[in-house]
Amino acid sequence: MRALLIVNPHATATTARRRDLLAHALASQVKLRIAHTNRRGHAADLAARAASDGFELVVVHGGDGTVNETVNGLMAGRQGSQMPLLAVVPGGSTNVFARAIGLDADPTQATEQILEALACKHYRRVSLGKADDRYFTFNAGLGLDATVVEAVEQQRAAGKTISNSMHVREVVKLFFMADRSHPKLTLELPGRAPIEGVHLVFVSNVDPWTYVGKRPVRTNPDTTPEGGLGVFATQSLSAATIGRVVMQLLRTAGDPHGSKILRLDDVPSLIVRSSEPLGFQADGDYLGKRTKVVFTSVPDALRVVV
Repeated sequence: MRALLIVNPHATATTARRRDLLAHALASQVKLRIAHTNRRGHAADLAARAASDGFELVVVHGGDGTVNETVNGLMAGRQGSQMPLLAVVPGGSTNVFARAIGLDADPTQATEQILEALACKHYRRVSLGKADDRYFTFNAGLGLDATVVEAVEQQRAAGKTISNSMHVREVVKLFFMADRSHPKLTLELPGRAPIEGVHLVFVSNVDPWTYVGKRPVRTNPDTTPEGGLGVFATQSLSAATIGRVVMQLLRTAGDPHGSKILRLDDVPSLIVRSSEPLGFQADGDYLGKRTKVVFTSVPDALRVVV
């Protein structure tokens, strides 16, 4: 089996020693080529070339952003029905997609899982989300979550180390800075009248929506990697509503609910419109401001080694 290992050498949880051990372990089972990313978008270019060149397996070792780039590259480079298998070795600070599909958060343990799955030819078909022309593996959103992502990216660009506590601080700060009196979003769902007066929308491709350390944050507990999209929206940003929802999100079973909460699972598509440009993010990557985003579920998009 011809395989390409895409490594982000700057990912939070990767080291030179760990990368060498990973490469050595993989090379024992596949004919391995290694490529290191050196710029934004490089992983997508490498994955697209691997798909078009007939590689049978692409392994990505990096954080959520590198995984997202790799997936978008695979989808762009696929030849008809031919698509390389995907394996993910967590290397970032959160690693939502990898953990959601059943991989251990520890890179060494995840590598052992992948090697065993390769030996047994155990692969899992998963769906992807698509937001306009961008595929996403775990979540996307318009509004507050994107503003948080933008703020964190700015701090990283300033040389600060990304952490869960940084995300939490930004969420709290930006929540209290937000305009909580004038909702800007409208949801359009198949077979339903438009839903106006929405403050924020989270769209999920898997459960959980994200993690805070080891704790999952579950907006849509019934959303699966094989099914359609999960939609979570609020029509209130009052302190009482958000406080209650946060406590529900952090429960082991999740199950957020309330009179101002909209939650749907296995949604094939939706459109989110905004009365003014708002920040947009996919898989934790800030993508600028939008007034409209079309979300669709792409069934059976990838075969993942797990």
